[in-house]
Amino acid sequence: MSTDPLLQPYKLKHLTLRNRIMITSHEPAYPEDGMPKDRYRLYHVERAKAGVALTMTAGSAAVSRDSPPVFNNILAYKDEVVPWMKKLTDECHEHGAAVMIQLTHLGRRTRWDKGDWLPVVAPSHSRAAAHRAFPKQIEDWDISRIIRDFADAAERMQAAGVDGIELETYGHLLDQFISPLTNTLEAPYGGPELDNRMRMLMEVVQGMRQRVGNEFIIGIRYTVDEDLPGGVDKAEGIEIGRRLKASGLVDFQNIIRGHIDTDPGLTDVIPIQGMKNSPYLDLAGEVRAATDFPTFHAAKIPDVATARYAIAAGKVDMVGMTRAHMTDPHIVRKIMARQEDTIRPCVGANYCLDRIYQGGAAFCIHNAATGREETMPHDIAPASQRRKVVIVGAGPAGMEAARVAGARGHDVVVFEAAENPGGQIRLTAQSPRRHEMISIIDWRMAQCESMGVAFRFGTWAEEETIIAEKPDVVIIATGGLPHTEVLSTGNDLVVSSWDIISGDVKPGSNVLVFDDAGDHAGLQAAEVIAATGAHVEIMTPDRSFAPEVMAMNLVPYMRSLQKLDTTFTVTYRLDSVRRDGNGLIATVGSDYGGVSQERHVDQVVINHGTIPLDELYFALKPQSTNLGAVDYERLIDGQPQLDVANPDGTFALYRIGDAVAARNTHAAIYDALRLVKDI
Repeated sequence: MSTDPLLQPYKLKHLTLRNRIMITSHEPAYPEDGMPKDRYRLYHVERAKAGVALTMTAGSAAVSRDSPPVFNNILAYKDEVVPWMKKLTDECHEHGAAVMIQLTHLGRRTRWDKGDWLPVVAPSHSRAAAHRAFPKQIEDWDISRIIRDFADAAERMQAAGVDGIELETYGHLLDQFISPLTNTLEAPYGGPELDNRMRMLMEVVQGMRQRVGNEFIIGIRYTVDEDLPGGVDKAEGIEIGRRLKASGLVDFQNIIRGHIDTDPGLTDVIPIQGMKNSPYLDLAGEVRAATDFPTFHAAKIPDVATARYAIAAGKVDMVGMTRAHMTDPHIVRKIMARQEDTIRPCVGANYCLDRIYQGGAAFCIHNAATGREETMPHDIAPASQRRKVVIVGAGPAGMEAARVAGARGHDVVVFEAAENPGGQIRLTAQSPRRHEMISIIDWRMAQCESMGVAFRFGTWAEEETIIAEKPDVVIIATGGLPHTEVLSTGNDLVVSSWDIISGDVKPGSNVLVFDDAGDHAGLQAAEVIAATGAHVEIMTPDRSFAPEVMAMNLVPYMRSLQKLDTTFTVTYRLDSVRRDGNGLIATVGSDYGGVSQERHVDQVVINHGTIPLDELYFALKPQSTNLGAVDYERLIDGQPQLDVANPDGTFALYRIGDAVAARNTHAAIYDALRLVKDI
């Protein structure tokens, strides 16, 4: 039997969990019509097959109709959820994993114009900044109705065969009762007494127990310390844990620190890249010691070493590695096989969560199979016939193409003009906060080397270079170069965001950054410049700046830039630049019309995406069997490319990533995976 602390079983009530690694409740926004259908099921089953002990579904499945999901959550208030959850649970059970579900009423953390357009309810009229809805102060009949809704939902989940339920009690309705900051009710559900503020939670648990009995597992994920003046502090949080245990109604606690009513608060609860790993693990251990209560915890625990320490040191009983399992669903299998060095690393980019908070589905920035298990493989199958595959470019698209082609067993050679792989990833990783991004490349490089992929660094591939390789398939992943030709006049007077980030151009002292790409590069350049003490104006024609960076990733930038000499200007467009002695005059207009302004600066930086480096692709196109064409229907369905448009061609030709058009890292990797997996 293994002595690895992570691989030891854990007994929770009557349930034996096969190891100490879990996926905490989260909502990847995969439901269809509010139901966990095939896409949702296959996502959890993939991780169950690979050995995870417990997969916790549904980042807050809604128990009431006046708790309309804002992240495409599971609708636990519908009877039709039972067969879908049962199918998911049964299949995960077949692979040895336990299944639980998190239930919630969102309270004020939603909007009245979602779902059935019912008023938002909360124990005060105070709104949550993140969702902007002013709630109705909850009434007695609302309380009794919602308690009944929780009990109904618990009964449905028991009927579906899940192993237990977790109640979300941070930032949602039950926590809104507990926090003095969000509860302005009088007794018996409000006031200074903790018993009164906990009454709603305890009555919900009592109502559920009456339906599901004493053996069914019920846990609470709650805030030990809100980290807000006047909110629940650590002492009161530990007391909450003691009272939960003493009640005899609750079987485990899942520890959270912080608040989620604002983007900065949410980002501190769920830290992203550049922020400290496992920041609240010691707190979880302190709570476990003080309460002597089964304790779960997850907050940026991305690596096996930290998870192993969490268990070995007695900090927690079950360690959550949720985003890590989005990146690599096979963590436990690789631990058991002593292949930890092959685990695909979570880089904390938070593309997954930032997408759901903008209404999209959660996708991992560098595992394009996550959430696409119906059509995309996590394990690459070998090809029936070995082919010569030539790839040009070793950025994220080219590296993924090389990895997948190598795993297929092909003879793969990669040409790269630079001396090192990485492309734009290597550029963005120059920022200390984004240094973790380089693991996207390093992991692929290690995978490629283990499979014998050949690299030709420092080599500018020409048409003759490619033809000399006698390829069966050529993949152009040459990326792009900054597009700065966007002004009516003065394009020769500007520099690109890349020039600043790379250090090729020295920052000015009074700088205008015109950013209408809205991605990381614009803010990274601004941060580099402002850090020198310069004044920086960040301008965009959009109504909000950096929309591609998204909410949680924006937080560290703002915490940095707001302390420096920076100004943010929205809804204005840079029209032209002209010289003015040793400086520049920037003429500024607006898409809304009727505006013309001037800025006196000494440097103008443009961030406008990239233009594809596609000359090689077009030179090779006439000699290819498919003339560069892609059958989109087959690509979308996960099927191999078949069409031969040019019988005289000698190789199939494709281009991927920014060599097609400026997009992002995930798009580049997805391009490569769904194309090359069938070559």
